[in-house]
Amino acid sequence: MNTDKSGSAPETSAKSSLRRELLAMRALLTEEDVDRTAAVLAGSALRLPELAEARTVAAYVSVGREPGTRHLLEALRDRGVRVLLPVLLADNDLDWAVYEGREHLVRAGRGLLEPDGPRLGPAAVLEADAVLLPGLAVDGTGMRLGRGGGSYDRVLSRLTAAGAHPPLVVLLYGNEVVARVPSEPHDHPVDAVVTPSGARRFAS
Repeated sequence: MNTDKSGSAPETSAKSSLRRELLAMRALLTEEDVDRTAAVLAGSALRLPELAEARTVAAYVSVGREPGTRHLLEALRDRGVRVLLPVLLADNDLDWAVYEGREHLVRAGRGLLEPDGPRLGPAAVLEADAVLLPGLAVDGTGMRLGRGGGSYDRVLSRLTAAGAHPPLVVLLYGNEVVARVPSEPHDHPVDAVVTPSGARRFAS
């Protein structure tokens, strides 16, 4: 897990506890639950103006019991949207490659699926009109709880450093919109969350 020395120990501990709780709840889901929810999430996400109007979207391939993104990836590609998918580097940073369809996804480390096409470099995310982030929870202020690896902290820092502010969107199950997500100075809020019941935007 990525650690940030600027964060307080109590907040880090609270994050770890919340992650364990939410991952345990995801583990109870069946494959049918995940697939059914993925189709509903895709429909709601595609109606978001942030995604509907985007020409390039940085996204990711869901694995395991994560809220499914594969229906959404196909729908975006069918619309002619250029979809960028992450490729995990040895230092935990993310490179990017274009999504060319399910048949062009290959198994990678940590159970991930990655595109088999040319690598575009970590800075390719700066071309995105919207960024779809993985997450475990979000609260009423838009603060997102990630998995703790730090890869997306780097992505968000890269966007900020370049003065790029694409809308940030997270897909979650309904119970993962919580009262409070413990936050640290390096954390970034998202602009919108999509759950099976619909989409919700957060004030900037």
